[in-house]
This record gives sequence, C-alpha cells and structure tokens, in this order.
Amino acid sequence: MHLTRRVAVGMLLTGASVLISGNFLATEALAARKRSSSAKKPAAKKPAAAGNKPAQLKAGQFEWHPERSPSGPLAIIVSLTKQRVYVYRNGIQIGVATCSTGKKDYETPTGVFTILEKEEEHYSNTYDDAAMPMMQRLTWDGIALHAGKLPGYPASHGCVRLPKAFAEKLYAVTQTGTPVIIADDSTQPASVYDPGLLLGAEAKDELGKASKKKKKPAFSKSNAVTSILVSSADKSIYVIQNGDIVAQGTAEIEDPKKPLGSNVFILEKGDEDGFTWQATGYSTGKKGAAKPSSSLVERIKPPADVQAAIDERMKPGMVFVTTDQPATPETRSGKDFTVMDSEGK
Repeated sequence: MHLTRRVAVGMLLTGASVLISGNFLATEALAARKRSSSAKKPAAKKPAAAGNKPAQLKAGQFEWHPERSPSGPLAIIVSLTKQRVYVYRNGIQIGVATCSTGKKDYETPTGVFTILEKEEEHYSNTYDDAAMPMMQRLTWDGIALHAGKLPGYPASHGCVRLPKAFAEKLYAVTQTGTPVIIADDSTQPASVYDPGLLLGAEAKDELGKASKKKKKPAFSKSNAVTSILVSSADKSIYVIQNGDIVAQGTAEIEDPKKPLGSNVFILEKGDEDGFTWQATGYSTGKKGAAKPSSSLVERIKPPADVQAAIDERMKPGMVFVTTDQPATPETRSGKDFTVMDSEGK
C-alpha cells in the first residue's frame, strides 16, 4: 500500500522492558440475587468466570469496565510475557484481555507506538488475505491489533490478536494517535501533577502568572494526537503530528549528566493550576522501571519555535516520550523503539 505521508522516529533500545507493578484493579463485585423461596430445583452450574485477576483469565477471556473511568485519554499496554493487553483511561484500568502475539521468527516488536489507522474489515496484504477484523495498525509493515484466534500462547505473525468481543469494544473507544506500549512487561500508568505549562521553568513561571488570573489553558480542537520525543543523548526534541515532524530543535536539559530515563507521559487534563499526566516508565536494564516524576519534564526547555508548536497542539491525549538514547537519523531503528503518528486530521 502506497502512503504519501508517514513517519517513524525510533531509537535502538536493545532489550527494553517494562515491569508490571502488580497492583491490578479488582473487578467490581456483582450482587447475588436471592433465589425464590419456592424454587426447588438445584442451582444450575455457572459457566467458568473470567476471574478477578488478569492471571486468572483463560484464553479468549477478558474484563471490560469502562464505567470505572467514563471519559479521558486512553493508553494501551501489551505484555508479551504475560500475553495480556491492558487498557487504561485517565490512568485507571478499564479493561484487560488475553492475547496472542508473535511466534518465533515473527516476534512482535517492543516499543511505543500510536494507532496509525483503523479498519473494521481488513485482510492481510502479506499473509494470504488473512482476515484481520477490527484492525488497528501500529506499523506500516504489518503490525496491528485485531481480533483473531487465541490458542493461549504466542502464535501470530507479529500482530497482537484479541478476543473478538474485546476487539470490538476497544475499537469503539480508540482513535488514530492513541498510544500503545508493547514490552516484555508493563507498569501501571500513574497520574503525576506537573505544575508547569509543559516543559521548563519559564513555562512554569508563565503558568504561575496565568493562575493568578484563573485563566484556563486553551486546548487545541484538532482530532489529531501530537507526539513529542526528547532525547537526552543528543538533546534533540521532535514534535510529530499528521504523519510529519512539524517542529524540531535542540532542547536545553537541566543537569544534563543526569539521565532522563525512558518514560511515556500522556496529558490527561489541565486547568488554571496545572496539568495532570498519566506516566509510564520502562526499563532498558536489570533494575526495572522507575516511577516517572513530574520534576523530569521541568528539566526540559525546548527552543521557542518548538515550544510554540507544542502550545498550538496541546490537548488531552498528547504523548510525551523521553529517552537517553540518541535520536539522530543514523541511530534510528524501526524494530526496537518506534514512535509513529497517524496522518490525522
């Protein structure tokens, strides 16, 4: 398929992994109905329940509770080792499902992706027109989320297969640009509060002035989701939207010898007092992922034109990624860590 616009910004992050925190939201208890006192028949045997913990889910089972957080930006985390897909909205887990990822020689790539396009009825261009219902594309070379067979172990050609009913529910709430994190394990997103406008101390001061006037930030009305990528290795910053790098430059990083770490922040909401972000850390070493801190984003100051591009596109759902790996064209890799954005609107 020929595409006129696309972008893949990646860095070589060998062995990147994200550790599950272990704190899962228990499914809501269902009130048992009282049986009629006149009923004499023995209770019918109930079908196997999905269970209260993700580890108890059997192949093809899932949990879906959107009422836990009815609105707000989404984040999807795929755990390859656990063969699970977790869905968060406003940092609250609203769904979890079993999945089947890539088998040997067809491994599912790890990294941070965004949904590039969606198609309810899709057929593979690579594998004999194989059906891929509820397809949500993550890469232009064939990796996607879609409904499919779930044998209970990795069996796909690289895609993330989902239970059909779950795939339909997920498809209904995502949009192009929704971030998807694929890793060996995952952390729960944690809401962090950033008192700055977005990046750097100057932005923080500007918001302080605005807060005295109780002036709320003006968010963009665009349907597109913006991705911001910052590398401490080469001090580069990219603003990606509509399939293009719309702004880039050299960022000033406070205490540059101190690592930024590998983190994903998703803007949840903002008001005259500040912004709340969903934060997910992932690890490239043995120590595991550290919980991201709001102080991290305050260390980064982009050039004026890049800051203007960010301000113009700011809205809930904005994705902000930090890494300590280089982001130069010579070191980008489409395999290990990729940040991509859809064509958008």
